[in-house]
Amino acid sequence: MQTVMWFRRDLRIQDNKALYHAIQDLTDTDELVLLFQVNPSQFLEDSKNHQAFFASVKQFKETIDQTSHLHIQFGDPVELFRKLKETVPDWRRVYFNEDTTGYGAIRDAEAKAFFKQNNIEYFRFQDHYLHGAGEIKNQQGEYYKVFTPYYNKWKERVKETPVVVSFEPDSIYSKPLFLADEKKFEDLVSSFPRDTEIGEEAAKRKLKKFVKKYVADYEKARDIPSLDQTSHLSRYLRTGELSIRTVWQVLQDEKVTQGRRTFEKELCWRDFYNMIYTNAPRQKKEPIQAQFRFIQWENDQEKFEKWQQGTTGFPIVDAAMRQLNETGWMHNRLRMITASFLTKDLLIDWRWGERYFQKILIDYEPASNIGGWQWAASTGTDAVPYFRVFNPTTQSEKFDPEGKFIRKYVKELAALPNKWIHQPEKLTKEEQEEFGVILGEDYPLPIVDHKDRRKKAIAKYEASKEYAREVQEHEGI
Repeated sequence: MQTVMWFRRDLRIQDNKALYHAIQDLTDTDELVLLFQVNPSQFLEDSKNHQAFFASVKQFKETIDQTSHLHIQFGDPVELFRKLKETVPDWRRVYFNEDTTGYGAIRDAEAKAFFKQNNIEYFRFQDHYLHGAGEIKNQQGEYYKVFTPYYNKWKERVKETPVVVSFEPDSIYSKPLFLADEKKFEDLVSSFPRDTEIGEEAAKRKLKKFVKKYVADYEKARDIPSLDQTSHLSRYLRTGELSIRTVWQVLQDEKVTQGRRTFEKELCWRDFYNMIYTNAPRQKKEPIQAQFRFIQWENDQEKFEKWQQGTTGFPIVDAAMRQLNETGWMHNRLRMITASFLTKDLLIDWRWGERYFQKILIDYEPASNIGGWQWAASTGTDAVPYFRVFNPTTQSEKFDPEGKFIRKYVKELAALPNKWIHQPEKLTKEEQEEFGVILGEDYPLPIVDHKDRRKKAIAKYEASKEYAREVQEHEGI
């Protein structure tokens, strides 16, 4: 009899709950089919995000294929399972780590319906988070809408420990089943950039380096982009090349510092966003706070393109967007600055920005990124007030005081002294010539006036709240 281990965003052997239980439940006559499915309908063209993910899949397959075989299927999941059942008639059980949000939740529901119709037992596990979406609730049995009370309860809950997987190649079904599909996959990933810092072992090295060198100072250093002392673990958690339980366990072996506590709180935010998205599944399309459904966004396409390209005339915003475009990654503080700038200074719909991040950001996770965009736009929970509008200049002066990060990515400003690096528009014509930066030619003038835009943004948010109140009163008549 065959049992299937269905990999998705859990591209690792160790501390993989579904794989652990699949192997534990095997009998002497059972064989385990290791399976990954590629659904081309999900592809985003020219997407650093997808290129990074499928490069990790390729790395995972190469690792497994050294001793056994990872079977690849290419197409719609339900049709692929039907094909698998025809190819392997004795298939009776399937194990997987569940998704509770977005496309993953829809796919899982359709797959479970197929399993039931075909008398295939399925076993699903909460593997991606320290605490699943339904684990932490308030006294009324409802999900939390504000972070602090959620965190206070979260931090008191016992966390699961990693599981040790005894991976025995002799029990794996290694004869290739879908050679044509595997050829399609090879063709897909052949042109993708090769990254040496991927895979389960690379993820463990990155975790060890961060914990040993940087976590103690995380509280202070995490907001300084030029230091680059954030963990960089998000890309591995997104692909599942690293288990969240392993991260937690390694942290517990370190000395308790404020930096460690702060990083643990960031892991709580990750659980919190997932809980919010699971319980508000339409938040990718709608604000969580209904009072902000009526914001009159300006959605200026030209300004949106300047934001994307990093040519807004605000150096810290431009440096951040260029970092994203060049590397597929952006420092966390800069994610907040650029998101606030787009939604408040430019009054462009947060969904535009979220879609762009989904395409480019290699560590994009729907729950965290959608939640982050709603927070930046203040259309999420009450954790961030709508009148909080980041001033990009003061943020730049505070978190990149010497302009080291700006100079790295906005090279045309590299010769400017610290006095002007945050506001080059204040340069006189003589100073522009002296430093080789002609505004409007070498570097753009600011595309908006922050003070004016802040007032306008707050007014639009307040107008939406007032209109929402009127609608609610009318509906209550």
